[in-house]
Amino acid sequence: MLVDRAGRRYSLDEPRWRGDDGSPLLVEPLPGITRDDVDARVRSQWRYAAALPLPVDRPVTLGEGCTPLLPFEVDGVPLSVKPEWFNPTASFKDRGTTVMMSVLAAQGVTAMLEDSSGNGGSSVAAYAAAAGIRATILAPGSTSPAKIQQSRAHGATVDLVPGDRQATADEAIRRSASTRYASHNWHPYFLQGTKLLAYEIWEDLGFAAPDAVVLPAGAGSLVLGFHLGFGELLRSGAISRRPRLLVAQPAHCSPLVAAFAAGAPAVGPGRWSPTVAEGTAIAVPVRDREVLAAIRASGGDLAAVAEADIAPATFELARRGLYAEPTSSIVVPAIREFLRRGTLRRGETTVVILTGSALKAADTVGRLLAER
Repeated sequence: MLVDRAGRRYSLDEPRWRGDDGSPLLVEPLPGITRDDVDARVRSQWRYAAALPLPVDRPVTLGEGCTPLLPFEVDGVPLSVKPEWFNPTASFKDRGTTVMMSVLAAQGVTAMLEDSSGNGGSSVAAYAAAAGIRATILAPGSTSPAKIQQSRAHGATVDLVPGDRQATADEAIRRSASTRYASHNWHPYFLQGTKLLAYEIWEDLGFAAPDAVVLPAGAGSLVLGFHLGFGELLRSGAISRRPRLLVAQPAHCSPLVAAFAAGAPAVGPGRWSPTVAEGTAIAVPVRDREVLAAIRASGGDLAAVAEADIAPATFELARRGLYAEPTSSIVVPAIREFLRRGTLRRGETTVVILTGSALKAADTVGRLLAER
């Protein structure tokens, strides 16, 4: 069943994106799977399909998942890194989109609306094309041109909205009265896709959990995916503890960091500034309560990364062959901060997530190069 914040329950196959109270929906806790349930014949994240709440007879897939786990280090501390640009549209968003779009196609949806600062929109555009669904993408006017171009190339209609990322989200809610809204930030099945990255890391590590995962967050769909996935593995007995979720946000837009530091259950109002880490510039995350609760449940931590540290981190990764967009690169200074605090520890198994390619932010990287 689906459940909203008020505890109302809805059928799993009911085509809705929020509860009657206006709150986001989650799938009720699932029992999880063990290594015997992994379909090793499938070379995509659909090898973990047994972990989904409903069977999907005809998945809308482009071969997402099975990204490499590479050795990595920061200041001599051994880590592992997951470069998620090996996914079809060059970001982790494909993991959620493939499941969400598969459900929409099975429900007979023919047209849908999405709002995104870039990677989510281009991912939805690609999978909508594969599913034969007409997609309209709303994006802030400041979105990287490469992401807008990709969405349009896939055949989506892209409407640029004046103002910040929140203005785009507000416009999407307004239009949802006349068009099926399937936002990656709202749709419960998107999280069912992002949770499969937890299963993949578990398999990468020889069917074992890491001690910690370091990742960037805007709306927090990947944070919640890890919370769901590792929670299910814990319930199935496949692992014995949750990894700590160590989350980075840019200081120019870090509402989750502020709420976490204040011990608050939800984000509060804040005065935020533009940031080159555009994918994390979300002032009011839809699932803020759930994201904060997930980080706390894992014994995790959050860190705000100074704007001046983002460009050097982007080029530090690039000089090591990892061409990550600034949104992803904030994990590097965050790792140093978590090491300083002791929430990331030497000698443990830590996986770092690079969520998207700098090829998706070519203009931004070009500007940062010119400013060096």
